[in-house]
Amino acid sequence: MKKEIATLGGGCFWCVEAVYNQLRGVDSAISGYMGGHVPKPTYAQVCGKKTGHAEVVKVTFDAAVISFDDILDIFFTIHDPTTLNRQGNDIGPQYRSGIWYHSEAQRRSAEESIKRLAAARLYANKIVTEISPAGTFWEAEGYHQQYFAKNPRQGYCAYIIAPKVAKFRKQYFDRLKR
Repeated sequence: MKKEIATLGGGCFWCVEAVYNQLRGVDSAISGYMGGHVPKPTYAQVCGKKTGHAEVVKVTFDAAVISFDDILDIFFTIHDPTTLNRQGNDIGPQYRSGIWYHSEAQRRSAEESIKRLAAARLYANKIVTEISPAGTFWEAEGYHQQYFAKNPRQGYCAYIIAPKVAKFRKQYFDRLKR
């Protein structure tokens, strides 16, 4: 078993976490913050847009079951990597698209993935996903963890996350935990 960590920002961490926790080979997907300059940031501080942090999900996975490239393919499917500091109605630098790599191999894979997507012209606009070395991961407050699973009828969950998860489940049915 070869455990790896991927740290990804694709808008609201509730959306990203909800998808990755369903995948076979993923041990955990934990919501948190990365990429800023304030130690131990709170959600309120990050939403204040002055910490430099992004909402991210730390995905711990078994690379023998699911590869980092697979993790990236899913990442680019579940959010819009062409909008700077925005995903849908979520606006601000904390919602930026980003990959915080944990090894040079991950950095190369991320760069190659973006090159492939750009060459394939799957998006009308340029991909703006940030690729940066992983720094300190600050775990988000407890109420953010497993938010969609715990609150499926909450407004944001029902109207934003649920359709995204349903689309994902249909497209990646063969990779789901069972």
